[in-house]
Amino acid sequence: MSEHAKLTRGSIPGHLVKQTAPMAVGVAAIMSISLIDAYFIGQLGADPLAAISFIFPITVALTSLGVGVMVGINSVVARSLGAGDHAQAARRANLGVAFATVVGVALGVALWLLQEPLFRLMNAPDHLLPLIREYMDPFALAFPFLLVLMGFNGVLRGQGEANMSSFINIAYAAVNWVLDPILITGAFGIEGFGIAGAAYATLIGWAVAVVLAVICVGRTHLPFNPVLIRECENPREPIMAIVRVAGPASFSNAINPIGLSVLTALIALEGQSAVAAFGAAGRLQSFAVVPLLALSGSIGAIVGQNWGANQPDRARAAARGAGLFCIVYGLVIAVALVAAAKWFAGFFTEDPAIVRQFGRYLEIAAWGYAGFGLLIVGNGILNAVDKAGLALAQSCARVFLVMLPFGWLLRPLWNSDAIYAAELAANVIGGLVAVLIVRKVLAGAPPKAQQPDS
Repeated sequence: MSEHAKLTRGSIPGHLVKQTAPMAVGVAAIMSISLIDAYFIGQLGADPLAAISFIFPITVALTSLGVGVMVGINSVVARSLGAGDHAQAARRANLGVAFATVVGVALGVALWLLQEPLFRLMNAPDHLLPLIREYMDPFALAFPFLLVLMGFNGVLRGQGEANMSSFINIAYAAVNWVLDPILITGAFGIEGFGIAGAAYATLIGWAVAVVLAVICVGRTHLPFNPVLIRECENPREPIMAIVRVAGPASFSNAINPIGLSVLTALIALEGQSAVAAFGAAGRLQSFAVVPLLALSGSIGAIVGQNWGANQPDRARAAARGAGLFCIVYGLVIAVALVAAAKWFAGFFTEDPAIVRQFGRYLEIAAWGYAGFGLLIVGNGILNAVDKAGLALAQSCARVFLVMLPFGWLLRPLWNSDAIYAAELAANVIGGLVAVLIVRKVLAGAPPKAQQPDS
């Protein structure tokens, strides 16, 4: 057991709180960006708000791919530290950052080239395509910055450095808070760039965050040192160790927004008001489930370090505590959102049709948040113990066997309510399945040793 694997010692409930609380602040800061974007873009009119509603699931899907890369780096670093192999952890951390950079460049280029056919597949109307391109062009070119940032965050999270990771996220969000009103609607004598201004703010925020990430990682036990990449005699092994988790985790994280993209295409058939409401409510939902997202991010380091240190009882205790929190918080936040649905809708728009659809979405879908929490926390646990394939399988089943068939088959009968109910059914069933899978996996024993990679 490594002296740097600090999560293998001390109170499990204490680690859950100390790792999740700062991460919740950081995730809340990140999620607030989408709300602020929607607020200022909403001031531009109904068309820009509808355009950003088409854009939202695509950007979330791409960001989720980046999160998967981060999870892969987190997993291999945490298990190496837990097993007491600091040198292996350092090699894997540095190779992970390099791998994230290559993936980011490839995805950014692909997005820039394929954006128009992608949004036509989503039934985006012709008059919104120019607005969508205004945003997506700078976003695609900036995307590699996000993946580099995810790589460094994976190194920090694998070490249990939740405070540093959150600080970086808050700094990135703060840049957006300041720049959004200036670059979108205009302020201080600057005219503003409309919907493209939101993308420019994101680009600048990512660039600032990458600089801070390099500084923060340099202050840990695993600083960024490209020399370690050149000295690795067998780079294929650590890269494959990351890919075994990052590949399935990336697609697992992206499956939900991909499903939401299809649901957006379906709800587009119900009219522009339904699309705008679905997109705006989805942004509020992303903010409401921040503690669940934070927990899904923090649980990986706790379970991973203890699993790598051959302390399965501590890993199981962490999983139980996390699951209980998901259930309690998910039900409490559902009650709050349903009670205040119309008030929240007024934050985005005064259009009565959009307000009505916004409220209806929350009245139905919010009751599945507890199940969604169980699913994403379960995925975090499975990724941490090198069972990313199972996490991907349950995420795919949730979307392709429940969410999409439900929405597709019932939309002609229930209209937009079918889309909202499809999300509810997917979250409830997905959460229950995740609990069963995690219980079975953690009932086994961890592997006896890490394989060397040099």
